Amino acid sequence: MKRLPELLGALAEKISLEALGAVGASTRPRAVEGSYMPCFLAGASQGQSLAHVLGVPFYAFSHQQGHLAAAAWSAGRMDLLDRPFLAWHLSGGTTELLRAEPEGDGVAVRAEILGGTTDISAGQLIDRTGKKLGLPFPAGKAVDELSLQARDKTHFRVKVSDCTFSFSGIENKMNALAEGGTPPAEVCWYVLSSIIQGVETATQQALVRYPGLPVLCAGGVASNQLLRQRMTKACGAVFAEPRFSTDNAMGVAILTWRIHSKEGL
Repeated sequence: MKRLPELLGALAEKISLEALGAVGASTRPRAVEGSYMPCFLAGASQGQSLAHVLGVPFYAFSHQQGHLAAAAWSAGRMDLLDRPFLAWHLSGGTTELLRAEPEGDGVAVRAEILGGTTDISAGQLIDRTGKKLGLPFPAGKAVDELSLQARDKTHFRVKVSDCTFSFSGIENKMNALAEGGTPPAEVCWYVLSSIIQGVETATQQALVRYPGLPVLCAGGVASNQLLRQRMTKACGAVFAEPRFSTDNAMGVAILTWRIHSKEGL
């Protein structure tokens, strides 16, 4: 709420706002009935107000649709948005395996949840690990880099059933390791490799059900180096560039451009 007016002022100094042809925003977490979080009111209200003042169309998308579009665009695979594919949304609040396909308008995608975590997300587990080890928040980058220094490389065997798993057992073991004096690098490796084992196994189960579908990984956790290496080798997964793994606004801008161009406005 505080930053958007400031950013809009900075934008107005660089371009004429009257040149804008459309405005888009994330208005909800997922593109499903009843999906709502109050934080999305900030972007939605600013976007709709700007569109009204400029007399241009306003297009609403979901946070998840933005992440998937940003990942596909930055990976040079916009073609994925035009056909069915599997996708991981791995972030601070979400660890979901999706089957995505084009919406009726052919612009964004709708997604069916196939699996993922039943409790805490991958991002939450990584941040809790960072907090336990005294690392800066958010802890993704620090945990990632520290894990590469590990010598003892063990992990938790995550039980995956029908593409679904739990991370609470990993958290309990992480706390025990940290409190027992295990070197921080090895604690980080343990957590990350355990998360990846769960994600990889769930993906393999989904590919049995939907053979041949490409796999796209989006969200902040998707910037993890070890995850990218393992998933690329296991199933040829497509990843966003690390700087766009966390980017939702770029994806929403791309979707806004797609629908605006499609409507010939």
